[in-house]
Amino acid sequence: MVAYEGFQLLDVAGPMEVFSKANEFMPALAARPLHYEIVLASPSGGNISSSSGLAVAGTVPLADLDPDIDTLLISGGPEGPVRRVATDTTLLPWLAGRAPGIRRVASICTGAFLLGASGLLDGRRATTHWSSTRLLETLLPRTEVVPDAIFVGDGHIFTSAGVTAGIDLALAFVEYDCGPEVALRTARELVLYLRRVGGQSQFSSSLAAQANAGDGLQSLVSWIAGNPETDLSVAVLADRAAMGERTFARTFRVETGMTPARYVELVRLDRAKQLLESTRWPLARIAERAGLGSASTLSRAFRKHLGTTPEGYRERFRIAGSRG
Repeated sequence: MVAYEGFQLLDVAGPMEVFSKANEFMPALAARPLHYEIVLASPSGGNISSSSGLAVAGTVPLADLDPDIDTLLISGGPEGPVRRVATDTTLLPWLAGRAPGIRRVASICTGAFLLGASGLLDGRRATTHWSSTRLLETLLPRTEVVPDAIFVGDGHIFTSAGVTAGIDLALAFVEYDCGPEVALRTARELVLYLRRVGGQSQFSSSLAAQANAGDGLQSLVSWIAGNPETDLSVAVLADRAAMGERTFARTFRVETGMTPARYVELVRLDRAKQLLESTRWPLARIAERAGLGSASTLSRAFRKHLGTTPEGYRERFRIAGSRG
């Protein structure tokens, strides 16, 4: 784990605790017992302070790390510390040079900006904290930013969303390395939810757009979110906004960071996920109520955005006792 002056404490403590706790259960539960050797490093080593003021002592300098690193995780932090470590230290060239030889490289939260600045996200899919996804997209035009994922893996590079999403990613690594029993016992011991996997959203797309939209579109985006099953074509929406279609499409993208069609698609996906979690309705009924038309369209949307099927999503996230 790599941190730096001003890092986000939970980005480091959460994943490290997951790997440490997994070590306790591996001898009895893992088919092939391993042992995580956990090392906290920083650009210059020594003592570093987190953004909350809590100091960590004895970090290992990057230059002194063992050349045989299996998994590398980069902490996030507030904008100021992230900018300083990117410009005032040797972290970026070190990352660029070492990452190709490491089995797994991952970032927690805004640590994605450090991977991106090292060139490691070029041509890849990635995510970060929801409030920073638009900036990441602007700074990294060669990266496909996935704004609502908890974590994303592309090749051997992984990125995760805000703070606690690093814990979810660490649990996923433990499950891959050591098997589901070790991951489950680790999650239970730490009172964590094991199956909050990468396909589950870190936030509501509709709420994010409402937060970004100006006064002229606030009521419209709220109306869209409340009526996903209706006709939401650009022509209909432009008419409700009292704009020409081109003006409306341009204004909507500027204010919300996405096209009207993209927003409508995500709103409908949000509604479908909500219904899968809270009802036992058949897929055709869910697709109709979510505005997706048919079960096959629903399935295509889930595979495209979440990498799973509606049935798989329901199995993971359905709330016990949900209504019929």
